[in-house]
Amino acid sequence: MSNPDISVVICVYTEDRWEDILAAVASVRAQSRPARETLLVVDHNETLLERLTREYKEAGEDGTVRVLANAGPRGLSAGRNTGIAASHGEIIAFLDDDAVAERDWLKHFAEGYADPRVMAVGGRTMPIWASGRRPVWFPEEFDWVVGCTYKGLPPGRVRVRNVLGGNASFRRTAFDAAGGFATGIGRDGDKRPLGCEETELCIRLTRARPDAVLLIDDRAVIHHRVPEPREHFAYFRTRTYAEGLSKALVARSVGSDKGLESERRYTTRVLPAGVARGLRDALLARPGGAGRAGAIVAGVLTAAGGYVLGSVRARRGGAAFSVVEIPDGRGDTA
Repeated sequence: MSNPDISVVICVYTEDRWEDILAAVASVRAQSRPARETLLVVDHNETLLERLTREYKEAGEDGTVRVLANAGPRGLSAGRNTGIAASHGEIIAFLDDDAVAERDWLKHFAEGYADPRVMAVGGRTMPIWASGRRPVWFPEEFDWVVGCTYKGLPPGRVRVRNVLGGNASFRRTAFDAAGGFATGIGRDGDKRPLGCEETELCIRLTRARPDAVLLIDDRAVIHHRVPEPREHFAYFRTRTYAEGLSKALVARSVGSDKGLESERRYTTRVLPAGVARGLRDALLARPGGAGRAGAIVAGVLTAAGGYVLGSVRARRGGAAFSVVEIPDGRGDTA
């Protein structure tokens, strides 16, 4: 597959991100390696659905931008599954609705699939802070809190356990083998910022296809907006707690060995090094050093608390999510 067709799926849900959505689509259309199509999947918002349909119809689109309604329950997983089922490409890429892709984003994704064993390729996500710069207390090791690539991931094109969902691509046959994104595990319109749906899918994929290779190529870059409320410690605490809850669901489904494999290295090597750097900066009177060290410790403790509570809930209630099979038909089900 030297030159695979790529469909891009962007899941949207609110008119508050109108300009961001248009910018995301424009960045896909400006790719050096063109996408076959861009699918905007609207999550149970009739007003936004009608507005986007009108926007791209009036713009004289030739069919390369398609606007669809989420055909499943409210939430990001069902929206992505709707996009997969409606798409035609051999590769399906996902872009956040508040992000823009650099010009060679899809080019680098496509290169990764030259090896037929590769089932997924992710990229690097850089934050665009609403205030104009990173808060001095916010540790780079926790950039996953705001949906971005975090310090501790190896550079270059490397093999990983899972890709990060807002900047990722999958071979279509990956969904044939493992099914779609699990509903009931990630964001579903609830105010609590849950996640891990792509982690669970990737682990399930490598179980179904033990020979599968999953990559991150840090040349496939997108820039992701971080709104002002997410620059505050209150959101940091809420998001890390929700991550613990989500990780408990994943571990319950796939086992703690796989479910927490990457997290063990992260908590035993990456985070202690981050605390040490923060304390060193504090001793050298550099801004934010003590805050970063404290935030790392607080993030670990909050995530651990969420994991413990989530584990108890999972044992009492069993699996709280379900795996969706993606229908055949390449667009016929949309």
